[in-house]
Amino acid sequence: MQERDTIDGIVEQWTGTGLDLDLDVIALVGRMRRLGVRVENALREYFTSCGLDSSEFDVLATLRRSGEPYELNARALLKAAMVTSGAITNRVDRLSAKGLVERRPCPDDRRAVLVRLTPAGKDLIDSVLDGHVRNEQRILAALDAGERAQLDGLLRKLLVAHGDTEPVLGRR
Repeated sequence: MQERDTIDGIVEQWTGTGLDLDLDVIALVGRMRRLGVRVENALREYFTSCGLDSSEFDVLATLRRSGEPYELNARALLKAAMVTSGAITNRVDRLSAKGLVERRPCPDDRRAVLVRLTPAGKDLIDSVLDGHVRNEQRILAALDAGERAQLDGLLRKLLVAHGDTEPVLGRR
């Protein structure tokens, strides 16, 4: 018999209301939401131990995976982060104050600014990534490789169905 979780109790409560509800959907979305919170907490805890918050990690990781020269325009960072331009500005300001990124004018467009990892920013993100991946492996440790692949495919299908299909990175 499968171990019970908190959502099982919630579904039982709904069962007793006399309402005609799709309890499978309630259970699945409830589990996704609860797991999302737990994953975010585990990630936040690790990033905090590295002197970062999740949003700062996202900017550094986005710049790092963009490839040399580890530089993107603000629009590309904005698209990758899916936040407001003000939020990106705040993140870049904080990282700049820490000496982890620098801004420079875009040579192709005087109105645009490029954000680049500094050597210290590259060193930090490189040192944080191994522990980050180990943390993610720990989060998913209850699933074997086949289950992870199945879940990955199902989550991808849901994301595509909800329009999350645009590439997030573009060079300058």
